[in-house]
Amino acid sequence: MSRQKLLSEPDLIRIEKAHPDGLTSAQIIHIFQSRSLRLSEATFRKYVQLGLLPRSKRVGAKGKHRGSRGIYPCATVRRINSIKKLMASSYTIEEIQRSFNNFKAQIDAVEEGLEKLFSGFEREISQPRFDLGTRQSMGRKLEQAKETANGLVRQIVEVESRVSWPEKAPRVAGGDTLTDF
Repeated sequence: MSRQKLLSEPDLIRIEKAHPDGLTSAQIIHIFQSRSLRLSEATFRKYVQLGLLPRSKRVGAKGKHRGSRGIYPCATVRRINSIKKLMASSYTIEEIQRSFNNFKAQIDAVEEGLEKLFSGFEREISQPRFDLGTRQSMGRKLEQAKETANGLVRQIVEVESRVSWPEKAPRVAGGDTLTDF
């Protein structure tokens, strides 16, 4: 797997800005397959089952009897990209799983808490007690807050990655890693 095919930091930021409310598994898989990176629906589900990726949130479609769909936080793309990088460096899925589980629960809790907070604000803003101008102004402020929150989560995930995988040192024979001291 070529490093060039993996998502760059600007790519990740662009995706996160384009999908602040999250993506479906099909959208995530398409992002990687469009770069000729292998990611099947079965692999995606396996990563979720292993706890490497968060579970989806069910989001109802607008309109009556339209059902719901599973939405994953946009940070899922970043997480898969990290998994792909580590696997290209010969880390096993078990090693990656142990590392990701260090702070995963806390990061997921922060993301879930922010989602609930923003949903609550959206409900309140839509109330008739606010005039149209106020709703629009508050809606813009809320979108800015979402962008800021997404940036914060991005930074937390980056810190988690560096703490869990200092230097992401290349693997050598025998399972050791090369590090600069």
